[in-house]
Amino acid sequence: MFLNLTRGRPEMGWRKQALVLVALLLAAAGAWAHGHASPRAQLASGVAFAPDGRLWLAGLNAQGQLFVQTAPANEPSRWGAPRVIATGGDTVSADGENRPKLAFGPQGWVVISYTQPLAKPYTGMIRMLRSTDGGQTFSAPFTVHADRQEITHRFESVAFDARGVLHTVWIDKRDMERAPKVGKKPSYTGAAIYRNESRDGGATFGPDLKLADHSCECCRIALATGQDGGMRAMWRHVFEPNVRDHGFAALTTPANPSPTPVVRATFDDWRIDACPHHGPGLALAADGGFHAVWFGIRKQGGEDGAAVRYARLQADGSPRLDTVRALPDEGAEHADVLASADRVAVVWRSVDGAQSTLKAWLSTDSGQSFRLVTLASVKGDNDQPRLAQQGQRMVAVWRNSKEVQVHEIRF
Repeated sequence: MFLNLTRGRPEMGWRKQALVLVALLLAAAGAWAHGHASPRAQLASGVAFAPDGRLWLAGLNAQGQLFVQTAPANEPSRWGAPRVIATGGDTVSADGENRPKLAFGPQGWVVISYTQPLAKPYTGMIRMLRSTDGGQTFSAPFTVHADRQEITHRFESVAFDARGVLHTVWIDKRDMERAPKVGKKPSYTGAAIYRNESRDGGATFGPDLKLADHSCECCRIALATGQDGGMRAMWRHVFEPNVRDHGFAALTTPANPSPTPVVRATFDDWRIDACPHHGPGLALAADGGFHAVWFGIRKQGGEDGAAVRYARLQADGSPRLDTVRALPDEGAEHADVLASADRVAVVWRSVDGAQSTLKAWLSTDSGQSFRLVTLASVKGDNDQPRLAQQGQRMVAVWRNSKEVQVHEIRF
């Protein structure tokens, strides 16, 4: 079963486990929208800084067309006119955790990825457009993975590592589809995390490689570059017997395809057999470990506590349990995190039923202490906030039905 409380509009936040249980009843009614275009505006967008300092956004317009929009380096709130990018008739998913993504690499390489929903519910293909001239022109869209079955290939994340290798990581159900069934249900729990690599900016790709069996079905995957320049991934995993906490792994390479052991990064003990559509965030820490944010449920003072949490992870992804703490906002959801040296920024959306508020938690001592800042508030439909970084500079980008707000993170 799939679960999604907010879906980009102001509704009640993650306060009590009762809300989670109520949402399970609502999930069946909303599930179709997770695999198909929603009748309301799809505001979920990807943001990134280009090497020349311009801020880019990729999303869908009111007509459902993929577009890109840029803002000058010195005026990040002054967006230029949107430019529609041809997708050959593809439907593009842009709802909550499933959205277009942007990544900039060396040699003028730019890629835009998205999930193309297919006719069968919860199925899709990971599609990509590539540019070799810094985004002036883009190729026709192409499918990234070798497997072409009409099954789940969704919720992709893309990033270039320090060597200029492009990594694509996604949720995939090929193993569940071929697993024997127990009655009418497959014996395989959840989905799997698959990935591949491109060493020429998306012109060609290596084989589909399985990173992990038994992932949650529909939470975003967080990617971050490690201190060694290699890529790390964090996702909602299904641990035995059915605990949906988070896994962490270093990405293998085609030359060394042996699966990297999955390290358990969170211990919230999520035992509800449903996906909350609420993935984690990950950022490299100055000491070689990582800063992480996620949503979970765990026992607190004898009661179940649903909250977005922050913690420090070791370099191998194992948690420093003494650093785990809830964000100072019971309505917090869909947090993102970035770091530069000792400065750490966590941003999230907080909803109260009528209004959405963008908040930030800022640290100048590597996450030992934080101060809370309110950045903006809006009414009506809005996207999850996204953080973008260029060097030490960070901005929070927040799209609503009327505008795209850009907020400089000031420590």
